[in-house]
Amino acid sequence: MTASTITDSNIPSVLQRIVATKQLEVAAAKKQRSLAQLKAESEKDTQPRRGFASALRAADIGIIAEIKRASPSKGIINHNFSPALFAQQYEQAGASCLSVLTDRDYFQGDDQYLLQAYNAASLPVLRKDFMIDVYQIYESYLLGADCILLIMACLDDAQAGQLHALSLELGMDVLIEVHTSDELERALQLPRSKHNIYGINNRDLNTFEVDLQNTLKLKDSLIKTLADDDSAIEPLIVTESGIHSSDDIELMLAQGIQHFLIGEQFMKTDHPGQALQSLLASVNTQA
Repeated sequence: MTASTITDSNIPSVLQRIVATKQLEVAAAKKQRSLAQLKAESEKDTQPRRGFASALRAADIGIIAEIKRASPSKGIINHNFSPALFAQQYEQAGASCLSVLTDRDYFQGDDQYLLQAYNAASLPVLRKDFMIDVYQIYESYLLGADCILLIMACLDDAQAGQLHALSLELGMDVLIEVHTSDELERALQLPRSKHNIYGINNRDLNTFEVDLQNTLKLKDSLIKTLADDDSAIEPLIVTESGIHSSDDIELMLAQGIQHFLIGEQFMKTDHPGQALQSLLASVNTQA
């Protein structure tokens, strides 16, 4: 089964459109630079990864600060977009990691944005894109990504397993994103690893509505399943979307969730780093 054969009931239409576009994008890229070429280049690339998961584990409040120019639902979010500057600001403000949107058609991203952010700061970087093909995993590795995103909603089990295994083989961490209990159950079938990060998205990709209760509903099942595992790997859980205030962060901290992916809240300001610094300071003073 390929991504294009997943039934309509399993994936929202907006995500289907994104995946269909991504398939065309990958096919075009392969004509310019073959998979065999990418593999050969990857074998020669010995650049060490920065340790995305380990950076989160080391933080009391782990913020994955996102660099995102636009979104399908909001259009342009930041009109003075500067990936390098924002990466430096985020690092100075106390972010643990960076997330950089590279999808062109729907988020106005670019691979160059990841390179600019990576070179401007020392933080580990997530390549945030819609991964559907091993080609993109090699591509991410060569871009210097320390972590890749697997969205269970747009992958079947075989695809998820293949992309997960290759990412770990290349030394990258994997943010495995789920929104529903069914997606979580599928995600938990992937091999356990200290390089796994489980992201619970509070945004319903069918309606784009956000509900922080989604993290609270799914996290107990996730923690229980992983606690029953003999591997003794402490699970890394990230709550994604809808974190706007210190109250939101404190709600999650009270439930044992201490890692956050935040983008739009920062990117809609003129100074994303200052927005992050203010948010963290407000949590500290109210703790």
